[in-house]
Amino acid sequence: MNKLKFDPDLCLNCDTYNCLTRCINLNYDFDSAKEERTKIAKGELSRLLEECYTCYGCEEYCPHNNHPFYRIVELQEQYGVKKLGDATLKALIERYDVSGEFIPKKVGGKFVHICLFPEAKEIVQSKLFDGYEIIRGRHVFCNMLYLHYGLVSVILERAERTISNLEKLGAEEIVMYHDECYAFYESFAKAYGIDVPFNYIHYFDHLYRRLEEMNARELGIKVAYQRNCSNRLIPETDRTLDKIFELIGVERVDREYDREGAMCCGAAFILAGKSELAEELQRKNIQDMVNSGATHVVFNCPMCYTTLADKVRAKGLEPLMVVDLCRMAIGEV
Repeated sequence: MNKLKFDPDLCLNCDTYNCLTRCINLNYDFDSAKEERTKIAKGELSRLLEECYTCYGCEEYCPHNNHPFYRIVELQEQYGVKKLGDATLKALIERYDVSGEFIPKKVGGKFVHICLFPEAKEIVQSKLFDGYEIIRGRHVFCNMLYLHYGLVSVILERAERTISNLEKLGAEEIVMYHDECYAFYESFAKAYGIDVPFNYIHYFDHLYRRLEEMNARELGIKVAYQRNCSNRLIPETDRTLDKIFELIGVERVDREYDREGAMCCGAAFILAGKSELAEELQRKNIQDMVNSGATHVVFNCPMCYTTLADKVRAKGLEPLMVVDLCRMAIGEV
């Protein structure tokens, strides 16, 4: 099995402790952060393994790209820290089983990978995706959701099969619609030394390129952005989103729970039976959106949208997906 590129000495000799002191969920002071990070670096049992809310923030905060979050999840699995009940976990693992032969409907050309989101089929029926074929389903699923539940082994066990299935497409280019899918190839695979033998790009890079080609108009609206957890694995794409907003005349309002301070939508905690925690996160996040002066809330992750759209609408804010804004800018909606 592929081994994580993690250097304990980098953690033990680092004097920033940003990975834990900046975590908006844990709120560790310096001394607690030093103690628990030392245990993580040494592979010892730490209370952090139980307390971690799997927001992925430490992966972004690490100044050494040493993959502290992947290390934490590995140790959660090693020490048997359970984030879900056995029955729920078993059903979740079986649901996305990649066994069985994958036979592409088309070989060659360009594809947009919409993960496990059938609702996205309508979204990508846009001029923005002219010439692209849709690919989706469990046979090409990245399985990154298991990071929330302390199961790196499931991702690693299925990685080779998933990549092999996508390689069968013989694609000129594959646009990754969901951040977790892109992060699997751009972050996780690189962290574990897994080869990816095809060309993939992030959804935002594709949208920006197409908007420039299509002379998109400016919209002149203020939005609060719900930055989803997996985007922390690929923070460079958040800067591409800023370029998209600038191109189409959208102001991304400043607020407390955005960018490096982004807050989880709560979906992972709801599934884990921690509804009170999810509700508290949502309450603070949505109130921050209301206070920001935005008229719209923009999402990239379909799960974030499903979890929060009705709640923000009830507060008088209009929920939109990123692609909805882009379609507005080219006059499609």
